[in-house]
Amino acid sequence: MQRFKDKKLILVSLGVFTPLILTNTKVNASSFGAEIFCTMRDGGNDHESSWDAAYTYIKKQKGGLFKVSPKNAAAQITETVIREREKFSYCVEYLDNLHPNRKLIRDLEKEEKRKEKEAQDRENKRIKLKKELEETNKEISEEFTDETLDRYSY
Repeated sequence: MQRFKDKKLILVSLGVFTPLILTNTKVNASSFGAEIFCTMRDGGNDHESSWDAAYTYIKKQKGGLFKVSPKNAAAQITETVIREREKFSYCVEYLDNLHPNRKLIRDLEKEEKRKEKEAQDRENKRIKLKKELEETNKEISEEFTDETLDRYSY
């Protein structure tokens, strides 16, 4: 029984660590992913379709427990294009689309946070005014009794 558990543990270990050890697929995947991206862009395709094709290929080829993030895949494509300049000389002009303007993204995020804060401030003011109005109405209703509101009472 103990031997069966040992064999099972060894098989599970091999199953988990073998894909992690085989890293040459990452190099081949990023190289061919760069080739896909650059060829499609050079062929007249737009950035989105070229990027989707290359990223899908890199994700499928990458072994292991974790999938490749879009930022990591973009970095791999950029690295391959720069490393193999002669082969991908026509592709350098397309690399800027892989890494969007980070300053613009930060500015958009700041603007979105500012708008959310303004909306929250407006909501807080509305709630505050509503409470004040309820308190004022309550004070007024306590001040006037049914006798003071009776129009026939002189």
